[in-house]
Formats: sequence, structure tokens, C-alpha cells
Amino acid sequence: MHDPYVRVRGAREHNLKAVDVDIPRDALVVFAGVSGSGKSSLAFGTVYAEAQRRYFESVAPYARRLIHQVGAPKVEEITGLPPAVALEQRRSAPTSRSSVGTVTTLSNSLRMLFSRAGDYPEGAARLDSDAFSPNTAAGACPECHGLGLVHRVTEDSLVPDPSLSIRDGAIAAWPGAWQGKNLRDILDALGHDVGRPWRELPQEDRDWILFTDEQPVVTVHPVRDAERIQRPYQGTYMSARRYVLHTVADSKSASLRARAERHLVSAACPACRGRRLRPEALAVTFAGQDVAALAALPLSALAETLRPAAAGGDGAAATLARDLVARIEVLTELGLGYLAMDRPTPTLSAGELQRLRLATQLRSGLFGVVYVLDEPSAGLHPADSAALLTVLDRLKAAGNSLFLVEHHMDVVRRADWIVEVGPGAGEHGGQVLYSGPVEGLACVAESATRRFVFAGQAPAPRTPRKPSGAVRLRGVTRHNLRGLDAEFPLGVFTAVTGVSGSGKSTLVGQVLAGAVADHLEGGEPEFAAEGLAAVDRLVRVDQKPIGRTPRSNLATYTGLFDAVRKVFAATDGARERGYTAGRFSFNVAAGRCEACQGEGFVAVELLFLPGSYAPCDACGGARYNPETLEITYRGANIAEVLGMTVDAAAGFLGDVPAARRGLRTLQDVGLGYLRLGQPATELSGGEAQRIKLATELQRTHRGHTLYVLDEPTTGLHPADTELLMRQLHGLVDAGNTVVVVEHDMTVAAAADHVLDLGPGGGAAGGRVVASGTPREVAQAAGSVTARYLAEALDGGGS
Repeated sequence: MHDPYVRVRGAREHNLKAVDVDIPRDALVVFAGVSGSGKSSLAFGTVYAEAQRRYFESVAPYARRLIHQVGAPKVEEITGLPPAVALEQRRSAPTSRSSVGTVTTLSNSLRMLFSRAGDYPEGAARLDSDAFSPNTAAGACPECHGLGLVHRVTEDSLVPDPSLSIRDGAIAAWPGAWQGKNLRDILDALGHDVGRPWRELPQEDRDWILFTDEQPVVTVHPVRDAERIQRPYQGTYMSARRYVLHTVADSKSASLRARAERHLVSAACPACRGRRLRPEALAVTFAGQDVAALAALPLSALAETLRPAAAGGDGAAATLARDLVARIEVLTELGLGYLAMDRPTPTLSAGELQRLRLATQLRSGLFGVVYVLDEPSAGLHPADSAALLTVLDRLKAAGNSLFLVEHHMDVVRRADWIVEVGPGAGEHGGQVLYSGPVEGLACVAESATRRFVFAGQAPAPRTPRKPSGAVRLRGVTRHNLRGLDAEFPLGVFTAVTGVSGSGKSTLVGQVLAGAVADHLEGGEPEFAAEGLAAVDRLVRVDQKPIGRTPRSNLATYTGLFDAVRKVFAATDGARERGYTAGRFSFNVAAGRCEACQGEGFVAVELLFLPGSYAPCDACGGARYNPETLEITYRGANIAEVLGMTVDAAAGFLGDVPAARRGLRTLQDVGLGYLRLGQPATELSGGEAQRIKLATELQRTHRGHTLYVLDEPTTGLHPADTELLMRQLHGLVDAGNTVVVVEHDMTVAAAADHVLDLGPGGGAAGGRVVASGTPREVAQAAGSVTARYLAEALDGGGS
């Protein structure tokens, strides 16, 4: 008889404790539990990994090495498992060549439409679809190589203050320290007046100094000073332009590149006027517009433009236009109609990117597949969640199974089945507490999710704090913000709300944070701003990784590793051998295992098979050489301490002042389950953000700090959100200001001030719809957020 369940037996991936669980197919199944409980290890690390492993067994060995593989899971047996597709919260590769159009393959169809059915100039040859792509040699504008921008330097960008002399640093683009002095001395030796104000120098001299490609070599006689005697030397001149372009293109130092980039002026390519394509492609039109103009329209507007052609019979134009309109409708349904096809993917949130992939899958026509999704509601306004559920229901109706790792309670309540993993995080989790219909969770006492699923009580009323001042921004124009005025009260907790694409991240992450940063660095803000003098410090806490290699980890990022190494260096054994704190770093030759260079694993290259990693034979994955591991503190060596969780280390190192505070703050933001040596590459965006916050919390500061956070509750169970909010409100109680961009209405309901943007996304957004206390915004007419905020205030929000 046909078994309708996926049956997992003996799953031991990560923290799973020999888990047995039965999960129904052809259903919407939610995997719930606190952050770090093991739900992703079960859904992705076990179920999806096994489905992928089985698929790869059918693929030729040569082809296998070309595909990213997640490896065989630690599980005894899984039966009843269909093919699986994973949609994870991955950040896209930061390339401007990847766009909404390429991720969804809509750009392929649009290019085909222009190739087959475009209006060509009289006598022009028909072009292949590649000619309409800026990412191909056939289509890219030869001047800007299909990027649409050219980067250059100008006298103004290289010399921002022409009243200064060269000696006083007029050429701001030049490097500092000895290298900058060297270039100034060379100019002096070449006969230029380095003591005269820049603006008084002849234009011909100024142009040569800044823009020449010549590199003359001269003998420099340095000015002697009392400290040291410098001998004459041969110096080679490099113009400011040459230095900036060389640094941007070739420097290995991110800070030097960033400093040089500040002196570049980006302008639309003069050849294609920013449209990225060759003239012959731009001469072809459809519905009266060229392909670049259509790709720049919001998707909802593009669909309206194509509708007349889609209704026009059975020709190539009608067939292709119908396909485009149908695919765009799915994206609009998921609340993404404000995106344009040419929007680069690095500018998208992880949630937007995942929903683009989800919409693409919906049109793929697959059935009998398990879709494993990682928080599809992330970055979604509550108003868009209903549309997401409709799309998920359609995937299920097409004969597929949906396994969701999810924290959004509206989605959890709509599930057919829930698998709760817990009860705690890390070593305190890894067990299936319940697997069954959602209503059955009400009887599971250990469940951390239960009270949020069946909550009905309103939050305790809180009197909003009184602001100590305000930062006011005037006439803000960027992306979809047009002439916006906004006020951010100081000394309080502000939540900035609004549907996806309404302009929240632009206003807070770019404009507000940018204005404060400019003020603190002594520069002029881009937009009119008042009240900045009341802010002494800015802290931006984002979801970017804390490091890109396994060498960067929780302990190194937070500074805990320094305290741990000092503890080991202070032991009798280390002192007898003359070991300093440096000996206990796996990045230093003296103490690390040389076989794996302190990595703990070695790459195994196999002919015709994908490369894999295996624990180092010499150190067994410990990363250190035997002599270093002989030194113990309280019976544990350095590798064993790095293997401890934050919770375990808090007990082990509780009397070490330099470690105690850092460990406590990591526990306070709900990260007690992470290992001290957890590589940065294994951390989610939400975990990285909370590590940054914990690192900040352990510092003691005087003065007024502005904390800016972008969706800090992403990836957090509601119980963990409560922990995080306690910390953020504590920062405000200490006299600071916290501004969060947030979709979680329980966070907005507990704020002192709410700023709601909208009313829609993209061109339909970018305005302040309402601002005031949560109760005031909940009653605002014209605010899409108001009704959901009112529900949260009355105890029904998620």
C-alpha cells in the first residue's frame, strides 16, 4: 500500500539526538522551534540532503563535480522521500550583472520578444536575442562593457578644498603617511610650488599634477629633521588619477579601495546613456519603447504595457507577451510588483530573493516534489503574508509537498502539520517534541511555540518614553523617496514599518545613517538635516557575514578569543615553556597544526568527483599541534574550549572577567547554543546580526549613541524576539536611541514611536503615511500597517 509519509529514522545531523519522525507528504508542514533548536538540521541538513544525495547517485560522476553538494546526512534511514527542491535564504553573489530579470529568467523572454516581434528600423537586420543582453559580447555597450556606468575622477573629486596648498593636503585622493609625503616631495623636486594654494596654481600645472600618465623619476632630497637623517633617494611620480584607478583596480586592502572609491565620480555612460546596450539593439522597439526602458519599469507597469499584445491572437508577439504577463502576475501576487527587471540582485533582501525563486518554481510545472523552504515570510509585511500562503497552497494543489522552516505565527497557524524541535537550542535541543496537526500542539507543555500560536492576550500596556530631541531630515530624494520629510525622535525606540519596497531601508539604512555618519566625520550631509549634534556615535547592526572564511569565528569576532588565549598563556605549563598568548592562535605558525595550517580539515581532491573536506589526520580537526594541546586550563585544552557552547563556556570561564561579560551578552541575545569556535561561514544572517549586537552591548560607552538595525527579528522565534527586544529597550533606557526597520508587529506595538511608509511599494510608496505612538498609527486612515498593528496591540498579532 502507498505510504503517505516521509519516515526519518535515527537522524543525528548537528545537534539532532537520533531523531525519529514521520512527516506527511502532499501537505504544508512547518518545522518550528527556537533559534538553534535543530529544525534546519532536520529539514535541510537531513531530509533535503538525503534527497539530493539520491539524485546525485543517478548523475554521471563527471557532471557531479560541477554541482554544489551538501554531503550525505547522518541518518540511519529515510523512506517515502520524493525528489526535493530547496529554496534557502542565501544572499546573492554581489554582482551588478545579476538582476531580477536574470533570477526569474524573465529577461530571456523579454529579449526573445524583441528579437522575434520587435519593431526594427527600416532595412535593419533582425537581431538574435543575445544582442538584447548587456551581459553578452553581442549586446553590451563597448564603452561601459554593459554596466551602464563609467567611473572617472574630476578635479573637484580629487581636490575637495582648493584653498589648501599641496603641502597642506589639497590632493585629498593621495595616500596618507610616508607615501603621500613622498609624492609631495617629488612634485617639489620637479619644480612645482607646493606651498601655494591650489586654486592659485596655473590650470596647466593642475591638470598635469592630477591627470598625467607620465611617471618621471627624480632625485628627492628630504628635509632633514632633528629625529633622523634621511638620505636622497630616487622617487617615481604617480598622478592622483593614476593612483586612484590603480588602487581601486588592484589593491588587496578593502579600506584603501574604499578610500580611493570616494574620489571616483560615477556617471551614466555617454555612449549608451546608461542603457547598457549597443545602438543597434536600442533602435528596436516594442509597444513604442526600447528593451532598456521596458526593463526599467516596475513589473506591474510592464505587465500593463504588454497586455494589449498578449490579447492579440496566436503570433510570436502574443505568445511571448502572454507568457511574460502570466509570470509577472505571480510576482505581483507575492508583493513584488514594485521591482523592476533591471534591479540588481545585491540590492534585494534575502526574503525578496527567495520569493523571486518561489515564483519561478510556481511556473515550472513540477509535481510530486518536496519543496523545502527557509522562512519564506522573512522580510514580508503582514499584508503580503496572505498572498504568500495563496501561492504555497497553489504549489501544494499542483501535487507537491511543502516543508517550511518558519517563525511567522500566521504561517504556522495555516499549516496542515507541525514538527516542533526543541525544547531549547544547541545541546539543549535536537529532539522532536511534537509531530502532528497544529491544534495538537496546545497539549505539549515543553513547546516554546505553543503560547505564540494560541496567544490571545494583549501585551502589557506601556507608557511611551518622552523624546529628548529629534533628528529631522528634509527633502530626501533617493530611489522611491521623493522630497520626503521625516522626523526621528531621540532617546526612544522607533520602529519604521511599511510594505516591502516602501522605502524603509533606504530611509533608515542609507539616508538617516548616512547623514549621522557624515556629521560625525565632519562632512556635510547629503540632505538638509537638523538635530545631528545630539548624536555622539552611530552603530549600524546589519545582517552581513562577520567573516567569509572558517578562520573567522564567533570567538575571534567578539574578542573572546583574546581573553581565552591570555588565560592559557597564564597557566603554569605555558609559563614554564615560554608560551605567550600568540602560541594559542590557530593563525600563528608556532602553535597551529602545520599539516592543515590551523584549518582543522584538509581538502580532498578526487578525480571526476567533487572536492570534499576531511578532518586533518595529524590533529584530528583540533587545529593545533600536540605541544600546544598539552597545555590545559581546568583540564581542558584550547581546542576543547573552542568546542564549547557559549552556555558551557559561561560556566567554565565564569570567573574570568574579560570573558564573562562577552559570554553573558551573547546569552542575552539568545546565542548561548553557538560554539565559541563556530566558523563565520556556518552562521545565518540573523545570527551574524545578533553577534554584532552582542559585541556592541559588551562595550561600555558614555554619551548618546544611535543604533540602526534592519529587520533584527529575521530568523528569530518569537521567544528569542522577546530576549532581543529586552536588550534593545535596555539600550534606550541607558539614554540611547534605537531605530529598527521591522515587519514584526509585536515589535512595532512595543515601540515608543512608529514611522509608517507607503502606502505601497516602489513608485506607489516612498511617503510617510503615518507617524506617532503605536496606538496613533494603528488608527491612521490610509495605512496598510494600521490594521495589523491594531491586532498586535489587542493581542492577536504574531
